[in-house]
Amino acid sequence: MKKLVFASVLFMSVFFAQAQVTINVNIGTPPNWGPQGYDDSRYYYLPDIDVYYDIDQSLFIYNNAGKWTGDKNLPSKYRRYDLYSGYKVVLTDYKGNSPYNYHTKHRKAYPKGYKGEPQKNRGERPEKNDNGKGQKKSENTEKNKGKNNSKQQSSKDHDYNGKHR
Repeated sequence: MKKLVFASVLFMSVFFAQAQVTINVNIGTPPNWGPQGYDDSRYYYLPDIDVYYDIDQSLFIYNNAGKWTGDKNLPSKYRRYDLYSGYKVVLTDYKGNSPYNYHTKHRKAYPKGYKGEPQKNRGERPEKNDNGKGQKKSENTEKNKGKNNSKQQSSKDHDYNGKHR
């Protein structure tokens, strides 16, 4: 009987050891303007405009009057900034969920105009249409159609960590 129990335990341990699966979940998808080859990264630093980008939450993080703010869009003064041609520093030298805690170090190491190794974007730049604002027609239609849609509200009513102010 002991041999049967021992054989069963041995069989089960071998079976379950081989049945283990490792799952690597990348919550956010890097944007098309992000640098190619860094799909496991979480943050970019954009030295030209002194802004971070959180890939997992698809948020731009910037200092707004002394407070770090997360928003789906760039601050209004940088809305015309070309994300496809600007340099993106892929951050690896931070701990936790607040890369801006290292802002002084990042700003010193990557000043405005910094260019490191040549970068290729993950995707192509979208084509501009002749509708006056360079947005795709479907984007304009969606914006006008869903102005009162709560899903389209800005995250400005929340602090960066997603807590309501």
